Amino acid sequence: MVGTMASLALADPLPGGLGPCLGSDCPTTWLDPNNGPVTHHDSTINIFVGGDFLVREAAAEAEGKIVTLGRFDMDKREGASQIYNVGVAGVGSRVPPPDGSDYLTVGGDLTVATGQRLLAEEGTNHGVVTYADTVAGTVIPDPVHDPAAADPYTALRDQLTAASHCYAYDDDRDHRRPATGTVVNAGSETVFTGDGTSPLQVFAVDADLVSAQDGQQGLVFHGIPDGATVLVNVYGGSRSISTLMGSLPQAGLREHLLWNFPDATEVGLHGTGQFQGSVLIGQRSSTATLDMSGTNGRFYTAGSLTHTSAGESGGQELHAYPFDGDLPSCGEEPTPTPTPTPTPTPTPTPTHTPTPTPTPTPTHTPGPKPTPTHTWPQEPDGPDGPDGPDEPHPGGELPHTGARGEWILGGIAAALLAAGSTATLMARRARRRG
Repeated sequence: MVGTMASLALADPLPGGLGPCLGSDCPTTWLDPNNGPVTHHDSTINIFVGGDFLVREAAAEAEGKIVTLGRFDMDKREGASQIYNVGVAGVGSRVPPPDGSDYLTVGGDLTVATGQRLLAEEGTNHGVVTYADTVAGTVIPDPVHDPAAADPYTALRDQLTAASHCYAYDDDRDHRRPATGTVVNAGSETVFTGDGTSPLQVFAVDADLVSAQDGQQGLVFHGIPDGATVLVNVYGGSRSISTLMGSLPQAGLREHLLWNFPDATEVGLHGTGQFQGSVLIGQRSSTATLDMSGTNGRFYTAGSLTHTSAGESGGQELHAYPFDGDLPSCGEEPTPTPTPTPTPTPTPTPTHTPTPTPTPTPTHTPGPKPTPTHTWPQEPDGPDGPDGPDEPHPGGELPHTGARGEWILGGIAAALLAAGSTATLMARRARRRG
């Protein structure tokens, strides 16, 4: 009991200073995806890929600052748009990195298929693409060669792996972090019900979030206190989410929601919806296949990412939104990874070995807490079915019930927080963000 109280009472941000908007030009309000003018900027990494970043089929754009430690390879299908936008997106939060800063950093080869274009600009907004090894294809503006381009970010990979495991297993081994809420898959939707009080709402998922026929479903949250962090631990070696999810009815929840995959080496994110919340994939050997219409939050994986499309669909997008939640304490806070200022003109030659310089510890200026507005309609609730309303399973397992093959996953509502834990957490957050 004491250990559980301590793990919930202490809270930290994501490692390496990741998550919140960074800089003096952060918005006070994060709008749902739109095509309005660019009026604010964010220097935080929005997409981190520890392996390779592949663009396939008809995927369209990735918003925000992007870092891949491996190669970036763009090879879209014929008949689809032959352009992929990075940094600034035509539709999204419309909060790109600062003008002239790094939009895309590649730690390996940068390859764009013949006849296709990788764009890091839109109108008067433009960024820098840096790469460490070789380049082939059309990149606009001209990319910058820097053999040490990804060096400032290499430590993030192991930090994210360790954090993902810590969020899911509270003894740093195999004991699952206790859930504070229940998860019920009713076929047409999965309902996450919190305990209504805990500042850290923890849910455990042991199955794919899909309908009975492996189709799309809604994802709904109830019983979440205002300002609480929502941590969804999705366990298993191979996991899939297929959703028609729209915007969340609760203002601010998107910026406090983290989907954590600590074990999976295969992650599939599918559907026609706008997926809300940030994603963390901890396994270095993992491959994430993303063909959702849109994701709205940070996307951090220690493994590889394939951004693609399904069937004849197209226009898939990764949108930049902050993560402002407070997560379980995982020990010493790492020194934040800096966001280096690009050199206007490259100087290295193929035989030059740059002299390492100390990595500075930047001063982070997180932006004000967002108060987003939401315009998308929420998907209607699905029917309870012939067996009546689904109830949480008290044991937290995942039995099959009824002819529809419905499954129920229950968590154990944790009522272990002492009366002062919320105050302790909020004071910690105020000190850190002050």
